[in-house]
Amino acid sequence: MSGVQHRAPWASDPARSRGRLHREDAGDRGPRDAFQRDRDRIIHSISFRRLRHKTQVFLAPDGDHFRVRLTHSLEVAQIGRTIARTLGLNEDLTEALCLAHDIGHPPFGHAGEDALRAATRAHGGFDHNGHTLRTLMRIERPYPRWPGLNLTWETLEGLAKHNGPVRRPGWALAEADAEAALALDTYASLEAQVAALADDIAYDNHDIDDGLRAGLLTLEQIMAVPLVAEGWNRVAGRFADVPRARLAGELIRSQIGAMVNDLIAESRRRIDAAGVTDVEEVRAAGQPLIAFSPAMASAERELKRFMYANLYHHPRQLAAAGAAAQVVAGLFAAYRDDPARLPDEWRARLPEDEPGITRHVADFIAGMTDRYAIARYREVVGAIDLPEGF
Repeated sequence: MSGVQHRAPWASDPARSRGRLHREDAGDRGPRDAFQRDRDRIIHSISFRRLRHKTQVFLAPDGDHFRVRLTHSLEVAQIGRTIARTLGLNEDLTEALCLAHDIGHPPFGHAGEDALRAATRAHGGFDHNGHTLRTLMRIERPYPRWPGLNLTWETLEGLAKHNGPVRRPGWALAEADAEAALALDTYASLEAQVAALADDIAYDNHDIDDGLRAGLLTLEQIMAVPLVAEGWNRVAGRFADVPRARLAGELIRSQIGAMVNDLIAESRRRIDAAGVTDVEEVRAAGQPLIAFSPAMASAERELKRFMYANLYHHPRQLAAAGAAAQVVAGLFAAYRDDPARLPDEWRARLPEDEPGITRHVADFIAGMTDRYAIARYREVVGAIDLPEGF
């Protein structure tokens, strides 16, 4: 049986890629196609390795079993590959997009992003999605002749607009678009659309798992969400002789399966109805073709509302977020007021005027891991009293 995946005509084809910004010699790099190379470049990047010490939900977690940005990205890639394979899409491009989608996140997750956005507001602000493109196109420097990873147009496009057309790009994304002409007013490939919803499926469910593990959620509490209650009834019925405490993992798996199956069925319906015959028609469709059914989309939104109210905005989480904001704001002020404190390689590339100086300092801080940010704060700012959980 052949190991070559059968691809649908509307899948992205590496042989028809729009190419890379910088021309490369073929070299002796093995029998990989363009999208496989992109995936591998992302995995081998410094920014990807740093995700192991960046917040997913719990800030600078001291427990070995909680998810971080790295493990979340791997879980998104697993879900994304499954969906792509079933729909006949390009698995390698899907995996590359899933693995890279969070590379632009600063330390401490959304709390860190909010603090960095506030600190840089006078000079365009900060957006993690735009910073993903900036990191992969400019900040990473593994090659001798150009900045960035020199990824294909399709990977850059997918990262730029996996959530749909971008009508008002921030400055970082606008810079990337000016360089790579990413057609921000259209939808991206089906692979990018899969990556976006694989992200939702992963964190919707795995954050429940982490919330239960941390004791911030209870099984009784999450039964208020109809989607979860339905899943629990299915699982409890199948394993009536198993103690409730052992069924949480099965609940999460069952719920992921239900969401993936719904997504695949609805996406097939939409693709057929749209009548697309290639990836360019996907971009011109004027609507997303990868989606949940209306019923599942409504149930998923209700789950998100519950998670914000009961986990993401839990008093313990808000206390940690306040401390994280203090760390990021303090670091920014210290390095902006005295750029001589920057490491040598960052100081050597410091722009001479604004907004370059502010954005350069933000680039440095955004690349930090949680623990590195805390260590640098204590070094350049001073002592800080961190809440439980750091």
